[in-house]
Amino acid sequence: MSVLVLLLLTTAAPLVSVSGELTAEERLAERGLTVLALRNDTIDTDQDGDIDAVRVVVVLNSTASQNDLIVKLRGLHKEREVLEVTEVSFSIQTNITLVYDAWSRGEHRLRLDFFDDDGEFIASYPLPNFVLVPALQVPMVQLNLNAGATLQTGEACEVVRVFSDETGPRYGESGTRTFTGAPFSVLDAHGTLDCSSWPAGDYALRETYRNGLGQTAEATLNFTITNRPAPQFTIAVSGHGNTTNTPCSLAMKATTVDAGWTKVWRVKGAVVEGANTSTLDCSQLPAGAYLVTLEVINDKLITSTAGVNLIRMPSPEATLNRSQTGPSASLGEDTPTESVGWLSIGVLALLVTVVVYVAMARDRRLEPLDLPALGPIPQVLPDGSPDTLGLPTITDDQGVLWRKHPDGRLDWWDSEWQVWHGWDA
Repeated sequence: MSVLVLLLLTTAAPLVSVSGELTAEERLAERGLTVLALRNDTIDTDQDGDIDAVRVVVVLNSTASQNDLIVKLRGLHKEREVLEVTEVSFSIQTNITLVYDAWSRGEHRLRLDFFDDDGEFIASYPLPNFVLVPALQVPMVQLNLNAGATLQTGEACEVVRVFSDETGPRYGESGTRTFTGAPFSVLDAHGTLDCSSWPAGDYALRETYRNGLGQTAEATLNFTITNRPAPQFTIAVSGHGNTTNTPCSLAMKATTVDAGWTKVWRVKGAVVEGANTSTLDCSQLPAGAYLVTLEVINDKLITSTAGVNLIRMPSPEATLNRSQTGPSASLGEDTPTESVGWLSIGVLALLVTVVVYVAMARDRRLEPLDLPALGPIPQVLPDGSPDTLGLPTITDDQGVLWRKHPDGRLDWWDSEWQVWHGWDA
């Protein structure tokens, strides 16, 4: 739509309002200015069939050799006013063009104002009202998560912030963005947030925006970061029960990714220095029984510990001195034993029978003796040595005698009670 107004003030006398106020033409004439033409053109900027802008063209004539003017195109909509301002300096004649872009759908009332270079008001021209549909993009906020379906601490994680507002900045009415829910401060310049270092927890992110025209936008994003589980692994043993002249090694078998894990090996509680590896060479350990543990620490300082029992037997080539101080293997059924004889046992039994008979004959009214518990039955051979049941034995560095069952179970010899006790690491 186009409206063309030609004002030929030289042939038509200006109209005076009933109140006696000067018209716009008269006010301009006092400054030596004449509006020769005033044109309003509607524009479909995005070619969607709806009018979204108005272009106003003014042709001014002046009798002065120099003119400095400020021209403002005002648009009133929803009780909010926006301005398009231009400053011109000319002599005799000039063309002034201003474009008003709709910032919201509905009726917009336009008006053209003239000011001198000092900002003093000169005159105002009312323009037609226009029903407009904005082509400018209204405020938009989005929060997008780039991460896997399940998210654990330390995994790749990004929050991408998408923001746009063509309307507010167009009229100098840019607003404020507000971001909440993150464990750290977030600035407008942070378009992508790295959440891979965020602690475990439930997150409810929210971003809001409001420009000076009252337009708003909001976006939310909810997700959960769970703690990475403790390292999961087992220890494979090669060399358990072998002699010291044979290879021996321990290896960690991880069931989860072990990138960046720290390994701490300990033998009998003592840390093996420089052994931050998945394997441990135990071939240098002397004969004896050992508890070997492995502590694994992941990049989030979460730890897991596992341990194994390791037996090292002395080698056949060991010297006599070392054989006497180290563990020794049992000969099983071939182990030499000594017998105290049946005669000695019979004499002892007869002596005990006589003593008991005499005691009972002296006073048959005596109550049975309340004898204290004498403890477990000793597991010894007739010569008083431990009964190993033919199982192999070793003596560790502390002088404790051990025997080993075919299934790997270990028993240690209690010299005080003379019995075997099962050992559970």
